[in-house]
Amino acid sequence: MPDAAPARATAREAIALLTGAAGFTEHRPPPSSLPPDGPLGWAGYDAARERASARTGEEESVVYGAGVVGDYPCVLLSFEFGFLGGSLGRQTGDRLAAAYELALTRRLPLLALVATGGSRMQEGMVALTQLQRVAAASVRLRAAGLPQIAVVRDPTTGGGWATVGAGADVVLALPGAQVGFAGSRVRPPDADPYAYSAEGQFAAGQVDAVVPADELTATVTHWLRALGPHEELPAAPVPGALSAGGGEPGAGAGTGAGAATGSGAGTPSAAGAEPTADRDPAAPLPETGREAVARARDPRRPRAEAYLADYFAVRLPLHGDRSGSTDPGLLCGFGLRADGQPVAYVAQCGTPTRPAGYRAAARTIRLADRLGIPVLTLVDTPGAANDAEAERAGAGAAIADTFAAIAAARIPVTTLVIGEGGSGGALALAAPGNTHVTVDSYFSVIAPELAAAILKRPPSETGATADQLRLRPQDLVDLGFARSIVG
Repeated sequence: MPDAAPARATAREAIALLTGAAGFTEHRPPPSSLPPDGPLGWAGYDAARERASARTGEEESVVYGAGVVGDYPCVLLSFEFGFLGGSLGRQTGDRLAAAYELALTRRLPLLALVATGGSRMQEGMVALTQLQRVAAASVRLRAAGLPQIAVVRDPTTGGGWATVGAGADVVLALPGAQVGFAGSRVRPPDADPYAYSAEGQFAAGQVDAVVPADELTATVTHWLRALGPHEELPAAPVPGALSAGGGEPGAGAGTGAGAATGSGAGTPSAAGAEPTADRDPAAPLPETGREAVARARDPRRPRAEAYLADYFAVRLPLHGDRSGSTDPGLLCGFGLRADGQPVAYVAQCGTPTRPAGYRAAARTIRLADRLGIPVLTLVDTPGAANDAEAERAGAGAAIADTFAAIAAARIPVTTLVIGEGGSGGALALAAPGNTHVTVDSYFSVIAPELAAAILKRPPSETGATADQLRLRPQDLVDLGFARSIVG
């Protein structure tokens, strides 16, 4: 016989997994009562509540209070699935609203450990409207610049997923958890179960990381440290110049965090990793436009992964556009530098950026702006993706939204162009007045080959066209677009 499925953690076990010896102080909302058998007079509802309480030791489906994860105080709320399937009723709503208010009053991040089947049927519309209460409480917390992190457990479905879970700033999931708006009994019979799993939601860009339980405390601690709240932070420093070194071109190791592992959990760098890029403070400038383009397109030059690895001690990726898509050619998230400073990052990887990438970029920039965390963008793309699929996915709107996110940002944004700066698809991620360039980069209104074609020039004149476009690093400084040449 197959092994039995592991028992679900209770609400208090889930809290203890994260707080450990640091402890947890439970809070309770002001007492309230329900009419006999609830607001609908549902026969047997009171008896069902009594049985659930006797079985779990809880009075409701949510436990909340103040605790410490790592060294970081926060407000925790945890669902007890054993109490009527972790469903949301009116008194659940009382507890959820009180948890958000506690975080607001104490100016602490909110950490939600979610395991719920959705709204409680026996309370009808009274239960359903608790989702509005949660949404309003979440909005107040957002307006106060306080972060919300959700850990979705098995199962997380219905309105609980659509508010406390998917509505958080960062969504982490336990492996194998059932995650989706439609629960197992209400979805189409032929529905693909993978779409309703933690892994499926990660693939669709709805979950930021799938994190094993034994890594959860460290991952959540990193996120709490990165997201704050913080006092006023300085602008992100401009990354140092890198040049090609040993190992595979473009791979990341450097002196900071290596690439995130697994499904996106934050990790420090691997000890003893071989560097793939070295500092090069004295690289020569390109003499011609053609040379500038050739150097930017050279596969041996450092790519985003190497720059991020050198820049950060820990990286915490954000994954996906929250609209069902991802772009592997754009990396975004938050990181911690060696001195502990948090910085959000958005980095193009040298490929045409897809609409999902721009939407993920805008999401990251707006979150950083709300939390007061500076942003670093690394520009490196031949341009926005221009295939039919990209057009159907809303390329124009996604690029426009990224322009708007940077234009509206109140926090400082620092940009380094590390390779190709291909027209508007690259400019959307460039900070006006604070863009820097490397010696291995160029930026142009159009690729010189395309410009020559439009002007009906032969291919032999592409180099002269590149010179006319004044796209070299030194040209970009002279034109006032770039503030400095790094390296």
